[in-house]
Amino acid sequence: MMMIAALMVATLSASAQNEVGQITLKPTVGLNIASMTKTTYSKVRPGLIAGVEAEYGVAENFGLSAGLFYSMQGVKQEYNESGTYYGMSFSGGAKATYKLDYLNIPILAQYYIIKGFAVKAGIQPGFCVSKKYKYEVSASVANESEIEKGTGKIQEGVKSFQFAIPVGISYEYESFVLDARYNIYATKAVKDADSRHSVFSITLGYKFAL
Repeated sequence: MMMIAALMVATLSASAQNEVGQITLKPTVGLNIASMTKTTYSKVRPGLIAGVEAEYGVAENFGLSAGLFYSMQGVKQEYNESGTYYGMSFSGGAKATYKLDYLNIPILAQYYIIKGFAVKAGIQPGFCVSKKYKYEVSASVANESEIEKGTGKIQEGVKSFQFAIPVGISYEYESFVLDARYNIYATKAVKDADSRHSVFSITLGYKFAL
């Protein structure tokens, strides 16, 4: 029985995911679940990730890939407070979204454990291409309410270059590839704080040989 199981595993492992020397392209689109560490009242900022990856088949079960992705990152913050002041009830809050978008270049090693299933890890330099924010402040005192909204560009503080270590898994079926990755950031997101990006991505791509 053990010999049969071993033969089945060996057969699956021998199923080529990439022909040796073959190059494939994979247009990809998906969802980022982004946040930033060490920020107060923080919430995730959902965003788009889209791009293309090329993979080279080094061996039947091993490939090297490089890609270019537009990645919407950043963080949301939300704060609310209520109480009484000199006998009058009051409530108020503030919301802010920091929209930090990057061009990321993931370079990954991919090992196919069984047919269709791969684990991957590598490095990822990234370059900030958009730094914006929007906010909303609301206040209500004695049944009188006021709301202020605004948008703008972040002029300074955000670092232009980021370096991350992406790790993940993927499953391929009929040329469609479902991929899940988490990016571990080695660099700070802003100059004067220890906050770093935290990004989990789920993408769907279509893989074809050149």
